[in-house]
Amino acid sequence: MNIVIIGAGFTGVQLAKRLINEQNNVVLIDNDEDTIRHAGNLLDCKLVKADGNNLETLEDAGIARADALVTLTEDDEINMITCSMVDSVYPSLLKIARVRNYSYYVNTSEAAKKHADTFSGKHRPLYGIDFMIHPDIEAAEAIVKAVEHGAVSDIVTFGSKFELAALQVEKGSAFDSVALKDLRKLADFKFIIVFVESGGSSSLPFGDSVLKAGDRIGILTETANLPRLLPLCGAKADKLRKILMVGAGRIGTKVADHLIEKNRKPFYKKLFDSQQKSGVANFVIVDSNKERCKEACEKFPTAKVLYGDITDESMVREEGLDKFDLLIAATHNHEMNMIISAYMESLGVGKSIALVAQSQFADIARKLGVEVPIPLRDTIVDSIMSHLHGKNVTGIHTVSNGAFELVECDLPSTSRYLGKALKDIARPGEYLLLLVKKIGCEDYEIPGGNTILSAGDHLVLIEKAGNKKVLERFSGAS
Repeated sequence: MNIVIIGAGFTGVQLAKRLINEQNNVVLIDNDEDTIRHAGNLLDCKLVKADGNNLETLEDAGIARADALVTLTEDDEINMITCSMVDSVYPSLLKIARVRNYSYYVNTSEAAKKHADTFSGKHRPLYGIDFMIHPDIEAAEAIVKAVEHGAVSDIVTFGSKFELAALQVEKGSAFDSVALKDLRKLADFKFIIVFVESGGSSSLPFGDSVLKAGDRIGILTETANLPRLLPLCGAKADKLRKILMVGAGRIGTKVADHLIEKNRKPFYKKLFDSQQKSGVANFVIVDSNKERCKEACEKFPTAKVLYGDITDESMVREEGLDKFDLLIAATHNHEMNMIISAYMESLGVGKSIALVAQSQFADIARKLGVEVPIPLRDTIVDSIMSHLHGKNVTGIHTVSNGAFELVECDLPSTSRYLGKALKDIARPGEYLLLLVKKIGCEDYEIPGGNTILSAGDHLVLIEKAGNKKVLERFSGAS
């Protein structure tokens, strides 16, 4: 594929890296000389120092031959206008824009739903943008999902039935010093070991591999079985009665909105201590910005909002914040989130969830004691990559610090694997086919060796990041 990216910031560079690793042709455009120079030290692709919202610049960069345009500047309006301008001349080009303004994102989504019949015909999408990416929504949903699972792991959900959790094998647990092929004897329900992180390296599982304390493993099982699986690794999902959230910005507001508002009373009662008459003592928001605190007070009357610095130990002791079960560090200072989490856990907070920049920082955060780091920029790149891989690929999630990709895709009628049994196409160490949803079935099932693949099957597989051949075999993506 030929892809033009406007915006050579961190996300633009990370996206370009992923695309280059898959042997795509990338042109990266930015109008800042230092930014372009920095990107040039990291990437092997064409770099252009110019304004990306100029059609002449884009045509010189090869937009007429491109398959996709991705706009990632810091200015939402520039991202949207650039896509609209290009759409007027090159309507068949796939256009993806990152938009941080929640109003733009929601209004566009609602308008598209309201006029779905109109836009399903010959009409172009609103603003000429095929897909809008809103990073804050993706991050907030990941945090909420982690809270709902007791903050023991980052969770990836497939359908309504299966979840993948990343857990550490604790010393003396049932999984400690056990070969993978013998794990099934320890439980009376189905689960799959998806990946293993050991000694600083990541690998797809082999039956003879022996787990040891300190290893981090990805486990896929039905949602109902996850609480039974945690003790086998030595993990424990404590009830989170008191939650402290630091950061009342865009992401923090969306997290609080999910947890304590919008008439989610059944979940609210389940999450917090039912003996409390209100959420005031159970959900506390701290921010060092007075205006954000004022807005949080008005929006969340059942929560207690504190204006102050969370690193002020006198405030922490006075308000009893060191006695909370969970800390959510959701500020836009990602390095500070890690420090806050480690600091508060040292004072006595039970667990922490921290928003971090990327997967490499997630590994550092775990070493500092953070139970669930949420890599913001990886979720953005994953979302963009899933759209770039064509209509048969419906989702991509990087796991194990970016070493592997979980791919959701539909098996096309042109696939070489049609009519093949899983045991005949297995390639141990290269990929694993984890889940299959047959046409007419409501949810996924874990396939067996005799499972026959058919056109239209919806699949979930794990592959090494950048292994383009596996994705081509299954989804037809090129």
